[in-house]
Amino acid sequence: MPDRPPERSRLPQRWSALRRFLGKRSVTNAGQCAASAQSVRDYFRQKAHGQGYTLSHSQQRVIDCMAQQAGLLFGTPAQTPPSLYLHGAVGRGKSWLLDGFFQALPIQQKRRLHFHGFFARLHQGMFEHRDRDDALAVTLDALLMDCRVLCFDEFHVHDIGDAMLITRLFKALFKRGILLLVTSNYPPEGLLPNPLYHARFKPVIDLINARMQVMEVGGPHDYRSQARRHAHQVFTQGHYVWPATPAQRLALNLPPLDATPLPLAVGSRHLQARLCEDRRVGFTFDDLCEQPTAVMDYLELCRRFDHWIIDDLPELGECSIAAQQRFINLIDVLYDQDKHLTLLGHLPLHESLGGQAIDLARTRSRLGQLREVHEPD
Repeated sequence: MPDRPPERSRLPQRWSALRRFLGKRSVTNAGQCAASAQSVRDYFRQKAHGQGYTLSHSQQRVIDCMAQQAGLLFGTPAQTPPSLYLHGAVGRGKSWLLDGFFQALPIQQKRRLHFHGFFARLHQGMFEHRDRDDALAVTLDALLMDCRVLCFDEFHVHDIGDAMLITRLFKALFKRGILLLVTSNYPPEGLLPNPLYHARFKPVIDLINARMQVMEVGGPHDYRSQARRHAHQVFTQGHYVWPATPAQRLALNLPPLDATPLPLAVGSRHLQARLCEDRRVGFTFDDLCEQPTAVMDYLELCRRFDHWIIDDLPELGECSIAAQQRFINLIDVLYDQDKHLTLLGHLPLHESLGGQAIDLARTRSRLGQLREVHEPD
């Protein structure tokens, strides 16, 4: 039997084989990344074509960025790409981009949430786990489980108490290696604009700028104000009825303005409703917005009712900022949960939606998609 060659002489052969193996893996990885990225671009191209959209330059830039993120996310080994913060004026397609990216990702470990709803559940969970050493971590475990991609729509901050919790939340999400995508009407520097508190929120702004790619979604058009292209959305099939005469109410099968209030249990409290039958519910503006209601109340009602009537919309500019903000939150929830809304007022819609609350532009844009029903003079 011939002598076995010295081990030293076999090393160059092993290194050569290893380099060939790694080279093949590198080519395979690159191919997987490219395929994942291209699938996202193809998805958006088909989605835009099917809905009759022409992508703006800024939307295309965001799609290219999302494609790169998908390439990293599904490469081998998988990586967590930089998170993404999209901001811009209302109706520029931020939510459309967020939804498209979410739908295009072929994984189960993803969540797409409206920030209102998530934050309400976060508060509730932390209260329930307040005796635990890290109530935030326990709550996130329950809410997110094995989530790899988390999409927040309509992110904004107006309360300093929320701002402090958001600081902890974002740090915890980044520590977990979650890819975070956020849409907002505001650039990071425009969050929590109240000058009394803005400086205390700066750590979150710095964190966003450091850990997220910040991109503006611009363009000259408010897509919500253009020709109706949202036949698939229930919310846009709703109506704004004015001046809400008895004849209009009768024709649309709506309760009279002086309908007797009905106590409706919501959690541990009771609200006053004007209609409650099957999946339909009706309130006056005062019932919901001049009372200390909260997002959790609206979410609970959305689980039980699909058709909503909100009666007696006043001139918002004459209401308190608190009532204006509750109305903004309510419309956000109804829009995000895609509920049918019949809103009744005494004036044309644009004359009713004045006010000083910061997010009213978003509310005007969303309610502008309702079909207006006006009794001829």
